[in-house]
Amino acid sequence: MPTILRVDGFRFYFYSHEPNEPPHVHIDKDAATAKVWLHDAAVARSMGFSA
Repeated sequence: MPTILRVDGFRFYFYSHEPNEPPHVHIDKDAATAKVWLHDAAVARSMGFSA
């Protein structure tokens, strides 16, 4: 899984093969994780991040 960016403890990355899903990026920091759709920056899922 290629990492796009690391900043302030956040890691932004994608998987090279996730068929049947719109373009998105995964974001991790410590035990928290999220997936964000790129077309509108909407959060697809989030666990561990505060609102």
